[in-house]
Amino acid sequence: MKFSKEEFESTLKSPDTEEHIDLYFYRRLGYFFACIGRSLHISPNAITIASIFIGVAAGICFYPTNIWVNVCGMLLLILADAFDSADGQLARMTKQYSRLGRILDGMAGDFWFIAIYVCICLRVNNTSEFFSAHSWVVWTLAVAAGICHATQASMADYYRQMHLLCVNGKSELDNASALRKKFEQSKKEGAGFFNLLIQWFYMNYTSGQESRTPQMQKMRAAMLRKYPDGNVPQALRDQFRALSLPLMKYTNILSFNWRSITLFISLFLRMPWLYFVAELTVFNAIMAYMMWRHESICKKITNELEQD
Repeated sequence: MKFSKEEFESTLKSPDTEEHIDLYFYRRLGYFFACIGRSLHISPNAITIASIFIGVAAGICFYPTNIWVNVCGMLLLILADAFDSADGQLARMTKQYSRLGRILDGMAGDFWFIAIYVCICLRVNNTSEFFSAHSWVVWTLAVAAGICHATQASMADYYRQMHLLCVNGKSELDNASALRKKFEQSKKEGAGFFNLLIQWFYMNYTSGQESRTPQMQKMRAAMLRKYPDGNVPQALRDQFRALSLPLMKYTNILSFNWRSITLFISLFLRMPWLYFVAELTVFNAIMAYMMWRHESICKKITNELEQD
């Protein structure tokens, strides 16, 4: 099994978008697992699926009130995220890119947190006098927090991909219109139910990202009109990078690491419902600020493009 600093660095997306905890821990651990996967000829999608099962097992460990069982769950969740990092790194190492892989990678965290949310609700309703008497309260908190969590993660990923597109000219940024055409074509060709279901979810996921970023869509349209060949001048890309870079720290806060740290603190305090409150207050406030700033940047650049 071969390790090299150069290869490790090639598995990173961009220094601009890498969070410090990821860079110094999860990416290194992920690279180790990716090297094992390559030597055993394991596909990136297989690692993603393994991460789903590990993450769900972690969620189940948060149901008991025994702190040591909870700690086991925390370790499993850390392992699941290392696997989630490894799948992308393995794909970049072996050039095994696929839209299905990107979709599965995005869905993995959803499975983890569905298990976590359900187990926390069951735990709280069984151990808290208040929540036992008002069981609907924690379920309402969980549903609201889950919706906010999904939106926060979606927008953080979208802004990172737009940043990567301007930095190095490539990213995993998709277009809802193109995805819709592909979905309709797949239906005509008689694609399987599971394939169509995944495409439908991803199409709507991308459509939601676009609908929440009207100024970004105007900027992309203005760029396409002015540079139909896709050769956006380096000066314009540098301008966007300079404006967007300070916002990458907010996209990182809304990713896994700080969310899991908040979850672990709530479990150590034996008040896991506090995690839902944090989702609805702190993380939502960060998302709102991030979106406002990013939309302002896009509006500024669009105005400049249209004035030239």
